[in-house]
Amino acid sequence: MKPISADAAIAAIKQEPGFTENVGMILVHNGVVRATSRKDTRAVTAVDISVDLDRVEALRQEFEKYPGIFRVHAEARSGTLVPGDDVLLLVVAGDIRENVKAALAEFLDRVKSEAVSKVEHLVD
Repeated sequence: MKPISADAAIAAIKQEPGFTENVGMILVHNGVVRATSRKDTRAVTAVDISVDLDRVEALRQEFEKYPGIFRVHAEARSGTLVPGDDVLLLVVAGDIRENVKAALAEFLDRVKSEAVSKVEHLVD
């Protein structure tokens, strides 16, 4: 499984023409598999994750059009993952914190609700 790398994503964005003229903030969400269930805090042994990559891409393109947003990057993993594994990397680069924070928060919520489904394997 190819590692998810926030450093690589940020480095690529920084190389794009127009970066220095348009970016004053980069925010990153690096979601990982938790060791306990959010629902009832039971131990998680694994999580089966399905990602609709076409939907993630459509959302990425939508958020890249938001005011002040220069670039939006997304990587997501599908399959059976274990606690500590990286699941979702979202990077939003833009002009000022008000625009970037709002875009990342909404992008994350929409990706999670519209493009990702999961089934946790719990210890009884």
